[in-house]
Amino acid sequence: MVFGINLNGPEYEARLKKPFKPPTVTLKEIHDAVPKHLLKKNPLKSLTYVLRDITFTLLLFKFASRIDPWAETEFGGYVASGLHKSLVKSALWLTYYWFQGLVWAGIFCLGHDAGHGTLFENTKINNAVGFVLHTWLLIPYYAWRSTHHAHHKATASMERDENYVPYTRSEYGLPDEKKATKFDYAEVFEETPLYTLVRMLIMQGFGWWVYLARNQMGSKMYPPGTNHFDPDSPLFKKEQRNSIIISNIALACMASLLMYAGPGLVARYYLVPYLLTNHWIVMFTYLHHSDPTIPHYRKGEWSFLRGAAATVDRPLLGWMGRFFFHNISHDHVAHHFFIKAPFYNGPQITKAIKTVLKDDYNYDSTPSFYALYRSFTNCQFIEEEGDIIFYKNKYGMAAREVEQSAVQEIQKRGWNPDAQDNNIAFPKLD
Repeated sequence: MVFGINLNGPEYEARLKKPFKPPTVTLKEIHDAVPKHLLKKNPLKSLTYVLRDITFTLLLFKFASRIDPWAETEFGGYVASGLHKSLVKSALWLTYYWFQGLVWAGIFCLGHDAGHGTLFENTKINNAVGFVLHTWLLIPYYAWRSTHHAHHKATASMERDENYVPYTRSEYGLPDEKKATKFDYAEVFEETPLYTLVRMLIMQGFGWWVYLARNQMGSKMYPPGTNHFDPDSPLFKKEQRNSIIISNIALACMASLLMYAGPGLVARYYLVPYLLTNHWIVMFTYLHHSDPTIPHYRKGEWSFLRGAAATVDRPLLGWMGRFFFHNISHDHVAHHFFIKAPFYNGPQITKAIKTVLKDDYNYDSTPSFYALYRSFTNCQFIEEEGDIIFYKNKYGMAAREVEQSAVQEIQKRGWNPDAQDNNIAFPKLD
């Protein structure tokens, strides 16, 4: 609610009004609903997207390099006033920053897809493309690829998921639910709107690097100090350690290249788009899996299907987000069910699985920046107990409850989280 206006999308409001029932659809039904040709890669089309984003980057560099010379000519004599010239010049730089940030977020998405092996048929080509694209953005390709793959294998699992794992009541030092008072919650969560804004800006600007460097909001099964740069980190298997070293060397080379370019060029052309790219990465990954109406599961109730369904599709930035971010927000549910499907078939796959998932398909047309604020302020913690749990807000209240009769009925019919029908033969990391 902003200035008395309810900005929640109707889909979000509909979820609020009904208790949660775990999905009863099977993976076979979902996979049977999607035409097999949509799962096939088109290397030429993939290459076109990669070249498109590289071309955009170069054209935007060229555009930015002309801004100051244009200003010297008073924009061809059309803008003579000093104030007006400064305003036009600033507007052009902001235009460059905005679009370059979008393009580089798209380059991140292409590197992400290369890591999943969905751009090209050849694993080495996929890795080479993803490695170069992510290194340009100072991302440790092989390290992040490893933990992201693990995230897909255990989405929404409290024990095994790798990203945006909720904090528990005890981690905040809150009293037991039956003993906690309004003052207890206020003491931990109450803050001024300005302080909330500052915290959000810190998360959006630097949260990506905090996750890489400290595993912030990562899996709780790793010890303090776990990070994406240590080849001996428990995040990685022994056979992956050489590739982590390669990622680190590549980052060092990229950092050296930026230092060679000099602080002036880096500040002018690279830094602001880079920070905006980090913002978009945090925003869409956070909103995929952090929502008051979406559950997390503990071991007794988790399955691959339930985890994959516990994500949200959002029309982030509308057509612009779909174009630049390569469908990553609009079709993220489909991506979790079909990890090997190319992103450009996402809209058709989403359309197909909606016919099977029905009410278990999560979409939210809430304006994405408001949804970010809503999740940031309402997704505070979860309880230590319960196998299907929802985030609680700063007052200790959950937006939804589980319909226990539905859970009992599913279990009565013999649902087993380890049954083949509820899991998937997950593709190996090449």
